[in-house]
Amino acid sequence: MAEPEILIVGAGPAGLTAGIYSARAGHTTLILEKELVGGQMNKTATVENYPGFAQPVNTLELVQNMDAQARRFGCQIETGEATGLKLNGNQIELETSIGVIRTRTLIICAGTEPRKLGLENETELTGRGISYCAICDGPLYRDREVAVVGGGDSALEEADYLTRFCSRVHLIHRRDQFRAARIVEERVRSNPKIVLHLSRVVSRIHGTRQLEGLTLTDLKTGTSIELPVAGLFIYVGLIPGTGWCRSVVPLDEAGFILTDEKMQTAVPGIFAAGDIRKKSVRQIATAVGDGAIAAQSAHEFLTLSR
Repeated sequence: MAEPEILIVGAGPAGLTAGIYSARAGHTTLILEKELVGGQMNKTATVENYPGFAQPVNTLELVQNMDAQARRFGCQIETGEATGLKLNGNQIELETSIGVIRTRTLIICAGTEPRKLGLENETELTGRGISYCAICDGPLYRDREVAVVGGGDSALEEADYLTRFCSRVHLIHRRDQFRAARIVEERVRSNPKIVLHLSRVVSRIHGTRQLEGLTLTDLKTGTSIELPVAGLFIYVGLIPGTGWCRSVVPLDEAGFILTDEKMQTAVPGIFAAGDIRKKSVRQIATAVGDGAIAAQSAHEFLTLSR
């Protein structure tokens, strides 16, 4: 594969924006994406807090427009997974499922993966009643009862979304207060199809070939109840996709990449943007900003290195 001037891992909002800015600046640019272009944006139906849109934005359309914009400037997007990273003098060597790609500058936008509950049967029943994506699997549970675990924006937004299909949605959160934005919480609390289970955790998952139900334990009283549901949607946090680069790029204790305000890591020529880096807010808007800054920093690095 020809050596790109700027190589980007991940085609979420950060990676696509970095691709737009890099290609528009005249650099040969390649984005490598292991799954679907759009990243975490594919896991929600609409976005209502993206600046410039008075009405909620259809996420699929937003992804398609970002993709088309990057390609219009000449950015190449390939399917493949990053598996390792090496430094060879001034060159960066990215090991991937489609071969080794060499470059002078690398922007890591590989995003995150859903954190699991860590319960018995969870892995076995994933895709058989357990899901981490309501937009992907919600319609499968039309007129049935499901449960959502989590207390942040994603959990509450997806619980509200699931009421379009499901007869009842049980929202389970280990604390007695939610962490979501007030407008999202108010929408959930006023939805008659959502049942709240606060200060409770899922202690057991029931089923062999298909999810049959849950055991919920009250953290204040220690008592448990059985909850028969057809589906379980889990939103309890994110794990950064940094396993392939941890031997080269410094990470924090949770595995997120450490950068400065210019998205530069401690390794010259390697930048990071979006949810994969250590930051306080993870939103599409912040990922887009990260991507633009990373691309500009990569451009400056290449210019000064000539």
